[in-house]
Amino acid sequence: MFVTTCLMTLVILIVWKQGIIKALTCFLLFGSIELLYISASVCKIPEGGWIPISLSFIFMAIMFTWNYGTMKKHQFDVENKVSMSKMLSLGPCLGMVRVPGIGLIFSNLASGIPAIFGHFITNLPAFHQVLVFVCAKSVQVPYVSESERLVISRIGPKEFYMFRCIVRYSYKDMQQENYNFDNKLVFAIIQFIEIEDSVPEQTSQLTIDDGRNINVEDLGASQHTLKLDWSHSEKSCLPFSCDGQQLRDESYKVESLQILKAKESGVTYIVGHSYAEAKKSSSILKKFGIDVVYAFLSKNCREPDLCWK
Repeated sequence: MFVTTCLMTLVILIVWKQGIIKALTCFLLFGSIELLYISASVCKIPEGGWIPISLSFIFMAIMFTWNYGTMKKHQFDVENKVSMSKMLSLGPCLGMVRVPGIGLIFSNLASGIPAIFGHFITNLPAFHQVLVFVCAKSVQVPYVSESERLVISRIGPKEFYMFRCIVRYSYKDMQQENYNFDNKLVFAIIQFIEIEDSVPEQTSQLTIDDGRNINVEDLGASQHTLKLDWSHSEKSCLPFSCDGQQLRDESYKVESLQILKAKESGVTYIVGHSYAEAKKSSSILKKFGIDVVYAFLSKNCREPDLCWK
């Protein structure tokens, strides 16, 4: 309970931005009551008070191990990103056969190309014509409007047909059974392409609402990102329909038509799983925490499903 009060104090300061006075008031009010319970347990350790204290330390150790392992995995992904210079050296075909269709590659990186993609292009002889790196981010606001849900940017030259999509969710967003993520994503990419040339080339920053700024230069050759307008209904905006109607291609650019044809060929979801393992030179405690505890938590715990159907 005392740990929860400490975390709540951080939420008041960082997320709600209510000021230090309100945060201290909450901490002193609830923390003093919980410290009384802790002192009562300490005084009765010989009579069984050691049980709740031991459970508290066990849960704290589990939370610390999970946070430490997740942080190290993310650090590894950031340090082992595929460099853009290497991608440019492969040419427009990325050194493999590009087959019709759209490949959605999910990762936790909001910038750069994940290392799992380098593994794919090394071991697979073919890949999809259009590649979209999808990253889901949880933002510190109650709700995210549909106009700010997807942030699209380009990776590399236009000949690569590579894009990045950052999907932003808040902690109060409700899961939807029929979200039509494929259609929304394709429409978002087409809208990005159609208005890309009208935006002056400039280097800017993409601000994600978790408090971090991402330099657009890290995204590749794209010099800007665009938020999308969902003011019209989805069916009226989409240049294709789910029931196979003919494409209305007379008003779209060549690249947009390629995206639409790839969508008609099918959309494939690609999710790479990485595993954490302690170094051989690590201590016994760290090996037990990463190789046993964190591996068990990773195998038996999963993130909540997002409404991408």
